[in-house]
Amino acid sequence: MRAFDFPSAQQPAFSLVLVNYKTPEITRMCLEFLQQYVKDHQIPVWVVDNDSADESLTYLRSLDWINLIERPSPGKEPGHIAHGKALDLALAKVETDYLFLLHTDTFVFDSTVFSMMINECMQSLDTAAVGCVEQLDRGVLRDTWRLSSRYFKHYFRRAKLQLGLRSREPKPYRETHLKSFCTLWNARLIKAHGLHFSMDDRVPGYTLQDRLSSLGYGIKCLSPRTIFRYLDHIQAGTVAAAGGYAKNHRRTTMYQQTLKRIQMQQGMRPAKS
Repeated sequence: MRAFDFPSAQQPAFSLVLVNYKTPEITRMCLEFLQQYVKDHQIPVWVVDNDSADESLTYLRSLDWINLIERPSPGKEPGHIAHGKALDLALAKVETDYLFLLHTDTFVFDSTVFSMMINECMQSLDTAAVGCVEQLDRGVLRDTWRLSSRYFKHYFRRAKLQLGLRSREPKPYRETHLKSFCTLWNARLIKAHGLHFSMDDRVPGYTLQDRLSSLGYGIKCLSPRTIFRYLDHIQAGTVAAAGGYAKNHRRTTMYQQTLKRIQMQQGMRPAKS
């Protein structure tokens, strides 16, 4: 394992990377929360549009403070594959040592989250990424119940299989992979090892995290309680916004309710610099 120098004080420590696909309303909101901070701190912002061909692309083309990459559609491809390939296009362009991945359904109302996560990452040269394995802050009681029920289901299925009974394959009961709605990655380290976000048919970043862990690099996991002090996130909001769920689907309802709440709060919680 090779050592890396910390970024110099003369350049930004990180770039911001987002992927847009047919989410005009939340893309605009996401970027409006970021605009003042990135301008004040000269943070490079890379937005990759996955051939939206709608008003969200028109909006992105109108912004002079972002670097826009327009990725033509190669044809039908799964959404997570398109997202991963878009991230790799941005990764190739990023010149800073670190990059922050954000989803367009992530709304950063307190920008000190960036310095907090950078400080977490820079405590050790061997830290590859900092983020959260949960996409919601469910609270202690709900988290405990969720973990307990998944633990029981996991070992119940394992027991059935061991007894020769039919059962679904047990899923891991504990989340282990960082979720990319707000994740800091050591871009310099990724490039040094010739790695990418999209390396197979898994969720982008999962195999990357596994490979970096196998090389001996550290992954720093923040608690939902910590990270959601600084931001809001609509779970699967980009899918809901693009019409990926039925109108009565629970995630569509969650998207609409959370979006309404954030819109009401947007003028009440200015981002800190």
